[in-house]
Amino acid sequence: MNRPPDRLWDKGTPLDSRVLAYTAGEDHALDDRLVAYDVRASIAHATGLHAVGLLSAADLTLLTQALQAARAAHANGEWRVQLEQEDGQTALEAQLIARAGAAGGRIHLGRSRNDQVLVALRLYLRDAVARIAAGAEQVAAALDRLASRHAELPLPGYTHLQQAMPSSVALWAGGFAAEIRDDADGLHSVLRRLDKSPLGSAAGYGTPALPLDREATAHELGFAAAQMPVTAVQLSRGKAEAQLLFEITLLMTDFGRLSADLMLYYTQEFAFVKLPDAFTTGSSIMPQKRNPDVFELIRGRTATAQACLHEALGLTAKLTSGYHRDLQLLKVPVFRGIDLALATTDLLPVALDGVTFVPENIHLDPSIHAAEQANRLVVEEGIPFREAYRRVGQQLFGKK
Repeated sequence: MNRPPDRLWDKGTPLDSRVLAYTAGEDHALDDRLVAYDVRASIAHATGLHAVGLLSAADLTLLTQALQAARAAHANGEWRVQLEQEDGQTALEAQLIARAGAAGGRIHLGRSRNDQVLVALRLYLRDAVARIAAGAEQVAAALDRLASRHAELPLPGYTHLQQAMPSSVALWAGGFAAEIRDDADGLHSVLRRLDKSPLGSAAGYGTPALPLDREATAHELGFAAAQMPVTAVQLSRGKAEAQLLFEITLLMTDFGRLSADLMLYYTQEFAFVKLPDAFTTGSSIMPQKRNPDVFELIRGRTATAQACLHEALGLTAKLTSGYHRDLQLLKVPVFRGIDLALATTDLLPVALDGVTFVPENIHLDPSIHAAEQANRLVVEEGIPFREAYRRVGQQLFGKK
């Protein structure tokens, strides 16, 4: 009888429930988002086993069908990774054995949980990068629309929170749009590290006596190449994850600064903008209040992005080479950072489309043109800039 394993490493001795809860932690629940990617990688792995004569055509067909059925059932909510299974790899193998019998027990040949989870994770992260970058582009496009709605409406430009030089809504929004597009480019740069297939590295030292074609499997999964040598795979863990979280942090920082400006412009003292009612909340005690909570929380969650980055960096900082269970903990900050970025990029374009500037409330102090006046003196009279600077200062302040 083919009984699905409780855990892939299970040797028949009972495991203290407290140990299971502590070691598995959130991993079983986190792995649910990786199931579809694990299925894809497992089909490629089975195909590779068949190509080198380690799996029959009949078993390949049976496993492929079972994997596809398991993926569909998971997508429909018919099964989830359970704590008792510890992780998604055990859960998927249990599904295979239940659906394909003895053939389900053949698929783990030539791989470890280490490369199995890592290839699924990299496939997932590639999709996450594309989704976050596309979301960032949508925010930038919303800023373009905001600039177009207000054309060249003048706006004070600030340094040290003092009116400094004339700007415009188009310049203000355009600056943020340009930087957010730059953030999207930065996100795409993470793909360089994600484009190496770890499959076939097994526990970090390859698959002795097995003639696996790692390059063929890598290309089957859309990777540029197999990661070489096999000992580099575990040393690389946490790098792509940290780079992604760094780029997310930069993106969230730009969102935070954008939000800080809008909140300043929304105060009664400025009143430069109106925010959409659907994106503000009320006070439980003050009937007149409309609070920019959404933008406050975007600003506040820049700290969450930074914390995720620092956690990922800290987990790998002093590890020796090879695999360590510590690496399992990378999923928590990585998934949290990804979810934060996706939620924010989903929300911001709609919020920005409801932002309206109020021209009659925007006042530029006459002194804001001082630098322009100094520049004109240089151009028209040919005097040194320092002389022009002094003369304009005297006109403004009456000082020598």
